[in-house]
Amino acid sequence: MKTLKYILFIVSTIFLIGFLLKGTIPHEPFDSEKWKSWIKSNSESDMSLRWDMMNSLRKNYELKGMTRDEIIDLLGEPQRKDQVEFIYNLGYSKHGVNTGSLTIRFGNNDKVTNFSVWEG
Repeated sequence: MKTLKYILFIVSTIFLIGFLLKGTIPHEPFDSEKWKSWIKSNSESDMSLRWDMMNSLRKNYELKGMTRDEIIDLLGEPQRKDQVEFIYNLGYSKHGVNTGSLTIRFGNNDKVTNFSVWEG
């Protein structure tokens, strides 16, 4: 009987945590045109639009191996760039006033070798 109560407690806790997290994990599908035309606005949903699309972007696009031109075609011109990196602002991350950025690194062959998402 004690074991059954323990199992019910664990299952209930997992269910509750999943329910609470459901509203905090962004599920915005990636849309290249929305991404490229994103402008920070006073609307709270628009300020985090790119951030909300990151899960979908990472899941549905193999960024590693893409060329600079392919990245620009997909994401538009970056906010900052140099010889080895493109940096895209992601807007607010919905964790307080934290903002984020997507950094895409290119190798000698002008193809993506790595990318990272930063929040801070």
